[in-house]
Amino acid sequence: MAAIAIVIVSHSKQLALGVRELAAQMVQGQVPIAVAAGIEDSENPLGTDPIQVYEAIASVFSDDGVLVLMDLGSALLSAEMAIEFLPEAQQEKVYLCEAPLVEGAIAAVVAAAAGRDIHQVMAEARGALLAKATQLGVVSSPLLVVSPITTNIESPTPEIRLIVSNRLGLHARPAAQFVATAARFHSQILVQNLTRNTELVRGDSINQVTTLGVRQGHELLITATGSDADEALEALHALFANNFGEDNVALNSPPAFHHEVTPTTHGELSGIAASPGVAIAPVVSYQPTHVAITEYHVDDPDIEWQRLQAAINTARQEIQAVFSQASLQIGDAEAAIFDAQLLFLEDPVLLSAAHQRILDNHINAEAAWQAVVDEVATSYRALEDSYLQERVDDVVDVGQRVLRLLAGNAAANLHLESPAILVATDLTPSDTAGLDPTKVLGICTTSGSATSHSAIIARTLGIPAVLGVDAQVLHLADGTLMALDGESGRAWVEPESDILDLLTAKQSAWQTAQQEARATAHQPAITRDGRQVSVFANIGSINDVQVAVASGAEGVGLLRTEFLYLDRTSAPTEEEQLLVYQAIAQVLDNRPLIIRTLDVGGDKPLAYIRVGLREANPFLGWRGIRFCLDHLDLFKTQLRAILRASVGHQIKIMLPMIATVTEVRAAKVILGEVQAELNQAGISFDATMKVGIMVEVPSAVAIADQLAAEVDFFSIGTNDLSQYVMASDRTNPRVANLVDALHPAVLRMVQQIIQAAHAAGISVGLCGELAADTLATPILLGLGLDELSVNPQSIPRVKQAIARLSIVESEAIAASALQQYSAEHVRELISISVIPPA
Repeated sequence: MAAIAIVIVSHSKQLALGVRELAAQMVQGQVPIAVAAGIEDSENPLGTDPIQVYEAIASVFSDDGVLVLMDLGSALLSAEMAIEFLPEAQQEKVYLCEAPLVEGAIAAVVAAAAGRDIHQVMAEARGALLAKATQLGVVSSPLLVVSPITTNIESPTPEIRLIVSNRLGLHARPAAQFVATAARFHSQILVQNLTRNTELVRGDSINQVTTLGVRQGHELLITATGSDADEALEALHALFANNFGEDNVALNSPPAFHHEVTPTTHGELSGIAASPGVAIAPVVSYQPTHVAITEYHVDDPDIEWQRLQAAINTARQEIQAVFSQASLQIGDAEAAIFDAQLLFLEDPVLLSAAHQRILDNHINAEAAWQAVVDEVATSYRALEDSYLQERVDDVVDVGQRVLRLLAGNAAANLHLESPAILVATDLTPSDTAGLDPTKVLGICTTSGSATSHSAIIARTLGIPAVLGVDAQVLHLADGTLMALDGESGRAWVEPESDILDLLTAKQSAWQTAQQEARATAHQPAITRDGRQVSVFANIGSINDVQVAVASGAEGVGLLRTEFLYLDRTSAPTEEEQLLVYQAIAQVLDNRPLIIRTLDVGGDKPLAYIRVGLREANPFLGWRGIRFCLDHLDLFKTQLRAILRASVGHQIKIMLPMIATVTEVRAAKVILGEVQAELNQAGISFDATMKVGIMVEVPSAVAIADQLAAEVDFFSIGTNDLSQYVMASDRTNPRVANLVDALHPAVLRMVQQIIQAAHAAGISVGLCGELAADTLATPILLGLGLDELSVNPQSIPRVKQAIARLSIVESEAIAASALQQYSAEHVRELISISVIPPA
């Protein structure tokens, strides 16, 4: 397979890093991508540096070729100059490409990952505007024309017809997976969107596949011609059957309820089911005031630029406050959209454009700001990917916030006096994040979608929502009774009694289930026959710990410390880490805190560490404890910070990716050296702090008895363990279905680990995704786990599941599960065996 590298050259470092991140996601890091962007000038960071371009090319150089993509102006000159610094033999293997930066990078990495040669990769990059041009109906260049494929109709061609079930259709990532899979075979793969009656296009071209405009429910015809045609079609069929690894289930979906409301009735409005649950309450209309802009001439542009900067700084402070509040209320994952809004405000390209408009045109700050925001919004709307199109909401949200501050207006007040259903044209993410679920019982809007950020936040807050209903709802008088069902996507104005009865019953069942889960969450998880099982949280930031405690966590079973190291240009200092670890321990209030030492390398590289050789299989490479033992400066700094934070807290250290006893002993020697240094300096730490390991490598399972003699506890990482046991990459759609932690082979490994740990008198927990799967709970209890560590939102239902089981029943189910032949058989066994108690 070709090992072609990509270099992105841009005036804006943030732009280049964003393009690299997007491109890397398309191919799961399979293609080396380097960035040369911006200059080291805090006053004017926009620009390009030939030396930086040279270093970027050299860092990823490949004899198969390096493709350099650039934005306008001096980027091209810098790239041309950089090539001259290379040895003559290397110069001829570096290609400058005029393709569009964003679309070209995505097309290039997909083609490179598929093993194309450098000329084919360049051709794909150059044709990258095909999808957008086709979607907008402006195809005019001969480079962008999709030529119909001719086939030999006299000989039968193997084919399959598939219905696309992905909620967002073949958007960017699934399309990239489709192309990567098709490209692995010698046969020619052709694909046609039967629903849209498109031409047949090549299945190994990202640009041509994207132009098919495949949405959920569309039917595709896929043909294969060649020696491995049947295998190719089988692999593609598996890709669709596995949903491209995506989860189509709505976030926080309620348990199934069998009493459904009858079809269309009087006063019924149909819309989009965006957030489950039932709400019955008077309506309150909300229409946000959009700031009206008037453009006018100004004599002093500098004053206008200062006004805009001041408004942006205040907006940044407001968004940071929203982000902090949202993190506590809805968790870091959903609150991250406000982090993205902060980046929008810091975008040097955007700020430079606004500044230039004010200076060149002598116009007021409001007009200049509105113009650049409109340009960004328009570029999002033009994207082919509907999910990305919906990010316009966030752009408008930020834009309006700055305009409001420029106009001197106070923030809109969405605080209701009494419980109600909120009716609006739409809600911004900021609006939604600020809602009080005890007052806003439901949301009904005339626009929006189930994948919008507002819908995601509503689901996380547990507020039922129906979106996209008829605009007549906006004319309802405040106080009009409404009922809505967020699961079916319907709403009723002044509902009749039979509708109210059915919805009230559904609402009651949902509330009962929620109350039971919440009541269980802050109680110990005890089985029906009296066994207590600890339920901890997996967290990856300071804000996560607040959510964990609020959700009933009895401690933190896994603090992923990578967030401290990623997305920065240098490693965090000892003091930075110390403050974070102390802050998390403080929130836990003497509950246990297990800190996993740095787990990067391989598939999670650090930008400021030179890796050297590119790894063909990073999951089997230089990662986890192997990385730390080779970077003692990083490792010792982290150990010092953890030890210093341990005073007065229940902190434990956990070592990742342990494969040998030698690694554990080496890490313990280094820990001992750090402890001696702290003692010599008179710095306090918990000398009895426990040390454990992640058991996620098959070799560690095989020698679990030897490892148990070296450490104080085990934590099983079933995500990686499943991959290694089944020899299957979970990012590879052709084998991803084998990566199932409920496979008996994986479960037998878990049993072996637990038996070795208990024989040595140490505790054992499980912190992989399997721990949050309540279907697996009886097996894990039956195998004898001491603790489960899950994402904070899963804690209530996991505790509830434990309370419904007995150890005796669980042991019988576990014993039977170990004798099954497949994960499917294990699931069938559980569904038959686990009957909720009366």
